[in-house]
Amino acid sequence: MTSAAPSGATTAAAAGAAATTIASRVRGHALATPARIAMREKVHGIWAEVTWESSWDTTLTVAHGLLALGIEAGDRVAVLAENRREWLWTDVATVAVRATTVGLYPTNPAEEVGYLLAHSGARVLIAEDQEQVDKALAVLDDCPHLEKVVYLEPRGVRGRYRHPALLAWDDLLALGTAHRVAHPGAVEALMAAAEDRDLATIVYTSGTTGRPKGAMLTNANVDFAVRTVTEGGGLADPPPGPDDLILSYLPLCHVAERVFTTWSNAGAGVQVTFAESIATVPANLREVQPTLLFGVPRIWEKILATVTTRVAAASPLKRTVTRFWLRVSDRIGARLVATGGRHTPATRLAYALGWIFCYRALRERIGVGKVRYAASGAAPIAPEVLRFFMGIGVPMHEVYGMTENSAIATGNRPGRVRLGTVGEPQSGVELRIDEATGEILTRHPGVFAGYRDDPAATAAVLEPDGWLHTGDVGEWVDGTHVRITGRARDIMITAGGKNIGPAGIENELKASPYVKEAVLVGDRRPYLVALIGVEADTVGQWAQDRRLPYTTYRDLTTKPEVVELVRAVVDEVNRRHPPVEQVRRFRLLPRELDQDDGELTATQKVRREAVARAFADLVDDLYAPGGDR
Repeated sequence: MTSAAPSGATTAAAAGAAATTIASRVRGHALATPARIAMREKVHGIWAEVTWESSWDTTLTVAHGLLALGIEAGDRVAVLAENRREWLWTDVATVAVRATTVGLYPTNPAEEVGYLLAHSGARVLIAEDQEQVDKALAVLDDCPHLEKVVYLEPRGVRGRYRHPALLAWDDLLALGTAHRVAHPGAVEALMAAAEDRDLATIVYTSGTTGRPKGAMLTNANVDFAVRTVTEGGGLADPPPGPDDLILSYLPLCHVAERVFTTWSNAGAGVQVTFAESIATVPANLREVQPTLLFGVPRIWEKILATVTTRVAAASPLKRTVTRFWLRVSDRIGARLVATGGRHTPATRLAYALGWIFCYRALRERIGVGKVRYAASGAAPIAPEVLRFFMGIGVPMHEVYGMTENSAIATGNRPGRVRLGTVGEPQSGVELRIDEATGEILTRHPGVFAGYRDDPAATAAVLEPDGWLHTGDVGEWVDGTHVRITGRARDIMITAGGKNIGPAGIENELKASPYVKEAVLVGDRRPYLVALIGVEADTVGQWAQDRRLPYTTYRDLTTKPEVVELVRAVVDEVNRRHPPVEQVRRFRLLPRELDQDDGELTATQKVRREAVARAFADLVDDLYAPGGDR
């Protein structure tokens, strides 16, 4: 389908001026503060800094390189790589020539890479290394529009692969350099003609219920998101600026990471440091000590589990001291919850003492020593996890948005935090909750232009007057904050007719450092049961401390002691709920959920139907007579 300007947007043609884009913003930083640091990436073990002047110069060369390859306004350029400098340069360069960036998850298997390239109609693919090049070449015949595959890492590719579609990154830069000489001002002319309704990016949804859909975001959509996040009245207070540091580690093809990395970088001049890999994030956090930090719930849960493990493994004296101050931080966190995140004289004094004896060292060790604003989003998180971080001095805020509204909907603001909610509607955001269904709807200039080549799916979520159906069910708290109670499609109706949203109960279970995954089952069933995956590191440490031998993950989950450990977690959660919402029985998953098996999305969201199919025998056992343990 063709794109259209979203509600509230004004086209450049009507305004008589070029649209503000991430490219024009990056160029503005290069002109205003050329020597300031724009980004960092570790090269040969050393953090290499890139100034705004250098970054824009490279971006301009890449943009000319794309023009040399024949990219025209409206074409698509795909990126299949981990977070790195070339990702941002390509993204900004693509927008500069009025083309559209398409991000692909590096973990996508070849078949899905082929589908996304074909569906998006990408003409050029930027692929990171041999692994990603192999995927692209395997599906090239199924991608009629794909003409060039530009590889970033030459090892294993250059001199070994001879295919006319392949082009090295250095060769793209050489093409761009020559094109700049032959066609000076060509990119600037395209930037001057940019319109608000030009598609800046196509972001593919995670596909929890089927094939990913390509959400089309325009320049106007992106600019609204940039202004909301980076200007006064957004999230952090004071707003993000050039002295702030972020660590980029979540996939850049996900809209949330694009907001916190590319768009914050372009909008506020925030310095971006790229993690070496997802495996090195803990070490990179300690090195970088970012001031702004975004994480999906799994990241925060993992950090908490790591703290629990390390405390348990510490010397007796250190363990005793740390546990004492963590009890104090729990009380501090509870008070902050009651005050919306504002300290009282008593909590300030308790924290000052704790800072000396525990919190400073603990925060630096987990990489959050300088964090002045932290956010969790993209999925629900247990309030207990947020309270832990608030108690040790990390200003935590749950935020809410989705791909289709440019990740902008609500957020908890400093001093007005309501734990268990996703905050207040952002400035410029209209939000209502359907009285009949409880579904949350949003309307603002960041609402997408529709799904690519899928008018039926677009019509199903986007009203003619601009209201977007989020698919999330929620309620107002105190008339100001929004609490999400679940996904409409996930609501379970028990055999007794009780409607239950599983997300809240699952998150309470996952708040335990011993639980990694929790999947509730109960739709049209007489009672709720759960499939629970344990946190291997934490439970493994727990087993070692008790001299409980085990060999594999599967072996660990069969130990009666481990089952009883998890049963205590389930019992504790059950005590907070009425009988109809209690987990009657559970089973431990014999293996960890796997994206390659279709049980997790690329963003680690659980695909419920896939899990239910994969472990149907466990579910049947749970509902069989005598199925309890």
